[in-house]
Amino acid sequence: MGIFSFFTKDKKEKLEKGIFITRKSFFSKLSSVLLGKATVDEEVLSELEEVLISSDVGVDTSLQIIDRIQKRVAKQRKVGTEELNGILREEIASLLQESGNQDSTEFTIPEGKKPYVIMVVGVNGVGKTTTIGKLSWQFKKAGKSVMIGAADTFRAAAVDQIKIWGERVGVPVISQGMNADPASVAFDTLQSALSKESDIVIIDTAGRLHNKVNLMNELSKIKKVMQKVVPDAPHEILLVLDASTGQNAINQCREFTAATDVNALALTKLDGTAKGGVVIGISHQFKIPVKYIGVGEQMDDLQVFNKHEFVDSFFNQ
Repeated sequence: MGIFSFFTKDKKEKLEKGIFITRKSFFSKLSSVLLGKATVDEEVLSELEEVLISSDVGVDTSLQIIDRIQKRVAKQRKVGTEELNGILREEIASLLQESGNQDSTEFTIPEGKKPYVIMVVGVNGVGKTTTIGKLSWQFKKAGKSVMIGAADTFRAAAVDQIKIWGERVGVPVISQGMNADPASVAFDTLQSALSKESDIVIIDTAGRLHNKVNLMNELSKIKKVMQKVVPDAPHEILLVLDASTGQNAINQCREFTAATDVNALALTKLDGTAKGGVVIGISHQFKIPVKYIGVGEQMDDLQVFNKHEFVDSFFNQ
């Protein structure tokens, strides 16, 4: 069982199933490294570093983990390879803690902010629209009223897709169609949300990663216009990334964090990939908490990321 008993068996099973391929790949490589070795030495640590990097944990994060383990090995003088799993587990949990990842398992929002405004960013194809739909459904299931703003007006399909999701989950969608001013859509959405006393507003934005200056200008304009209605909006800028793309997800995170003040991450498509280590690397490297993870196709397969349960499930052999 995980550290928190309130993390339901069903959720835990979905999480373990969702990261199964990542876990299997990682421990298969780790077993090869430890085969025939009794103690943790420089050779073991060097090979462990390669395992971490090849599992898309990232170079910087992998080096940080190895450095921490080296210090522990030096202090304890002799560490058996059978102890390595426990040490590795503790250091990964520590890194996730330092990056501000949460302990909650519930879909909640801070009190005192109504509507709570979430602006969603990310490139096309990462599962942004699906994440918005599933997130809306989860919030609605938690008893919150939700409104969506279809401010990705660059593609007609994007507006249509978000409308379909709105109908599917029973959440109103404010739209003006293709080529409308995204800031105008956001403005109308917030005004409507205020008049209807909605708890949460989720604003979709264009998924194209054009040059950084244009991206920054567009997102800044949307924020400024929203602040005419809700002065401290957006409260959350959620960057959606496709975990299966590994290092490319890290590159996208670098571009978007340079363009706007991203303060939360959603990593989709963890199921079906061996690149789940990117969850650890991306959170540590950018010091941004992973808030949500996608571990399957079903509506409730979008989960609140809980650092303890993730580490528990990852090391559950």
